Amino acid sequence: MPAEQNMPGTLRRSPRKAQRTWQETHDSAVDSYGEGERAHRAAYASLKHSFEKVGGHWEPKPHRGPSDPRAAKGGSAAREGKGETFGGVDMYGHTRDELMERARKLGVRGRSRMTKADLARAIDRRQS
Repeated sequence: MPAEQNMPGTLRRSPRKAQRTWQETHDSAVDSYGEGERAHRAAYASLKHSFEKVGGHWEPKPHRGPSDPRAAKGGSAAREGKGETFGGVDMYGHTRDELMERARKLGVRGRSRMTKADLARAIDRRQS
């Protein structure tokens, strides 16, 4: 299966269900669109509806749904890169206070003046 060889390290360190979600979506997208960036984007979009990147792995989200503006748009808008993505940080699924706490644990400076989107960006940069 193509996904076995292409699975990112963050997914290899994640729960089996996250790996399976990514693999099944990736393989289906390869059948539809061919190997490449589009198949990877589809696999990540599917993954981010149920999982969130925390540190170097993916964890289940308490509630299914889009995690960022790009995932919320979907379709051609997502393919064209419209809307921001936060590298797997679930901006919509967390309160500002929850993101503040994560940013504090990661040592993000200036977090008290940041918006939710700024916090999600900063968390993404620290985790990458």
